[in-house]
Amino acid sequence: MKPSPSSVKIRELRIKRGLTQCQLARILGLKHNTVISKYETGKKRPNLQNAQRIALALGATVDEVFKA
Repeated sequence: MKPSPSSVKIRELRIKRGLTQCQLARILGLKHNTVISKYETGKKRPNLQNAQRIALALGATVDEVFKA
């Protein structure tokens, strides 16, 4: 499965902010980084609430992260 542009953007912004998947997961209140990994590989898409939280944690807007 090819990652979507938004999943690639999550990874790019996370790395740009110097965060690991585990660190981003902790910021989002998740116990494991598995969900972040699935978002970044395109295996899972975040719901609107999680999309907003991800964008906020990465210092971006939802449109910047998830608009294709």
